[in-house]
Amino acid sequence: MRLYNPPSPLETKVVSKRFGMENSWKLDTYLATGGFEGFKKAMAMSCDEVINEVKASSLRGRGGAGFPTGMKWGFVPRNTDAPKYVVVNADESEPGTCKDRLLMEHDPYLLIEGILIAAKAVGASKGWIYIRGEYRYLVDHIDAVLKEAYQRGYMGKNIAGTGFDFDLYTQIGAGAYECGEESALLESLEGKRGVPRIRPPFPAVSGAFQAPTVLNNVETFCAVPDILRNGGKWFADLGTPKNGGTRMVCLAGHVNKPGVYEVPLGMNMMYFINEIGGGMRGGKKMKALIPGGSSCPLLTADECDIAMDYDSMAKAGTMLGSGGMMVMDEDTDMVKVALRIMRFYKHESCGWCIPCREGTTWLQKMLARIVDGNGATRDIDLIGDLAKNMLGRTFCPLGDAAAMPTISIVEKFRPEFEAYVAKNPFASSELVQVA
Repeated sequence: MRLYNPPSPLETKVVSKRFGMENSWKLDTYLATGGFEGFKKAMAMSCDEVINEVKASSLRGRGGAGFPTGMKWGFVPRNTDAPKYVVVNADESEPGTCKDRLLMEHDPYLLIEGILIAAKAVGASKGWIYIRGEYRYLVDHIDAVLKEAYQRGYMGKNIAGTGFDFDLYTQIGAGAYECGEESALLESLEGKRGVPRIRPPFPAVSGAFQAPTVLNNVETFCAVPDILRNGGKWFADLGTPKNGGTRMVCLAGHVNKPGVYEVPLGMNMMYFINEIGGGMRGGKKMKALIPGGSSCPLLTADECDIAMDYDSMAKAGTMLGSGGMMVMDEDTDMVKVALRIMRFYKHESCGWCIPCREGTTWLQKMLARIVDGNGATRDIDLIGDLAKNMLGRTFCPLGDAAAMPTISIVEKFRPEFEAYVAKNPFASSELVQVA
């Protein structure tokens, strides 16, 4: 299925430049279009030089948190006898996000080259691509690509004649959203239940099998080859200060041209929606927007005239997230949006900690009660209070992911909750059920 549209002249294609090419996933195609030039350049550099180039690029993690990639790699200890690993987070399970799937499908060698450069930077000799359970067909695809890479000398011993050795494997998950969190992913990778670890220590010091580990998502690794090939400054200049490069955005919802697009960080959000996304479907007005996946606080239409970079989004009280942008028109029922989001997080909570396990359960119950016409005004306040009390009190960010959109919807669209409550003739009665 084709999820991306024909290239727009307003896009800046870096990691998606091979999309649409014939046999784009083949090694010959990759080599003919500059493939492995970044890796060969990295092999002539020291580990510190590679990491400093990535730091100079202002590349930030494309999985959601936006942590500086070069800094993360720099945390891996040098003076240790322990093995070092590279792990790819391909557990792309954030609702609204599907760009890592396309990168693995259409340009897997770009991912492989990025992994090899990371391995060179930290001295790793083994790695895994952890792929979400719903992407089962991609495991077969990546395994076929790895087979070709081994046969052609671009994986294994003496890669491309450089004297560098590295082995890479695929690992499939079981379809758990929780395993998108890096420590839960590592637990699953080791064959255990996918629940979060207490941190610190962080993966850079104690990751896969308690060894130092570089762990980034697919898009982050895919940006690295062009950084080494063209220089960190070139990549940084594509974006805004401290927000280097481009970003894959998965545009969905009530727009005329939904799809996956690659744009420079810092592009104005309304410009992106109107000029690249074709504007609102049916000529309707925009009501709200989820900027980077369902875990992000929502924005109203009036708040969307901002730059799409990590710092500008944080200043607006939300996040760039994983790139899953969902646009909602004037007819959208925001109370039902909140309930739909909470049903997902309640279902996906691993149950490891009480604030998340119980919090998502009760938030779903109260939201459902309002939608079913049995809510009271006090329920609206309880929803907001409970969500706020979940923030920062869970082992991993899943609790925050459930709380943040809920808080923003209740605060920004409270009249819609009150309209539901007004339909309940017993809303002010002390006899209204609380469970």
